[in-house]
Amino acid sequence: MSAHVAQSRQNRANHTKKQDFGEQPLEVRQTDHYHEEYIQAFVQKWDDLIDWNARAKTEGTFFIDQLKERGAKKVLDVSTGTGFHSVRLIEAGFDVTSADGSAQMLYKAFENGKRRGHVLRTIQADWRWLNRDIHGKFDAVVCLGNSFTHLFSENDRRKALAEFYAALRHDGVLILDQRNYDAIMDDGYSSKHIYYYCGDDVSVRPTHVDSGLARFEYGFPDGSKFHLNMFPLRKAYVQRLLQEVGFQTTETYGDFQETYREEAPDFYVHVAEKRYFGGRSS
Repeated sequence: MSAHVAQSRQNRANHTKKQDFGEQPLEVRQTDHYHEEYIQAFVQKWDDLIDWNARAKTEGTFFIDQLKERGAKKVLDVSTGTGFHSVRLIEAGFDVTSADGSAQMLYKAFENGKRRGHVLRTIQADWRWLNRDIHGKFDAVVCLGNSFTHLFSENDRRKALAEFYAALRHDGVLILDQRNYDAIMDDGYSSKHIYYYCGDDVSVRPTHVDSGLARFEYGFPDGSKFHLNMFPLRKAYVQRLLQEVGFQTTETYGDFQETYREEAPDFYVHVAEKRYFGGRSS
C-alpha cells in the first residue's frame, strides 16, 4: 500500500466517530485495516483500558530489568500506542525513540509524555518498511501491547521481524509480546486482564475466534464499544518465526514470569537475542 493511501486512511480515521468494518466484519482480515480501527474516539479511551498506574504495578520492572541485564541503552519502541512503555523506559534512563503506525496514537503518546515532563521523539512508521523511516541502530527493539497480532499475512510478519532485526546492533535484543491465543483457541477465553488491561469497569472479550481471526470487543463504562480484528498467533509459531528470521536465542515468559503460573498465562513475552557469536542458551 502506498504512503498516500495509508495517509488517506489515517485522515479518515482521524475524523470519524465510528469504526467501519463494512457489512461483513468477520471478513476484514487485512493488516492495513488497523488505521481505520484506531479512530480518535477509541484512542481517547485507550488509557482507560490500560490504567497506567495499575499496569505499572502488575508489570513491575520486568522490561527494564531485561534491558538493563543486556546493557541496552538506546531503545526503539515500535508499538508506542499512547506512550506507556516509552515513558516508563525514559524514566528508567533509556534513550527512547517512539514509533507507531497510527498518527492518532502518537499524538496521544506525545500528550501523555508532555504531561509527565518528557518530550517523546515520535515517528510514524509501518513495520514492514521500518528502516526506511527509522535511521541508526538500536540496542533493543520493543514491540508490546499485543501489537504484532495486527499483521495478518505471514509475509507481513516475516518482513516486520526482518526489519526489527536489521534495526538492531549485532548484540541487540527484541522483546515482543502476544496474547495467549493458544489458550483462547484450545480452551476458550478466561482472562481477567489483570496483567495488561487493568482499567476498572472496562470489558475485554472475544466475539469471534477462528484460526485466522480473533475479533475482540472493548466496552467502556459510558456504554461505548469498539472492536479490533487481529490474527491469533500461536506461541510456537512466533518462536519459530523469530528463529527463522535470524534471532539466535529466544526465551519466552508467561505474564512476566520465567516459570508460568499454574494456570495458563494471559500473555507471553518473547525475548529474542541477535548475536553472531556465542550467546545465552535458551
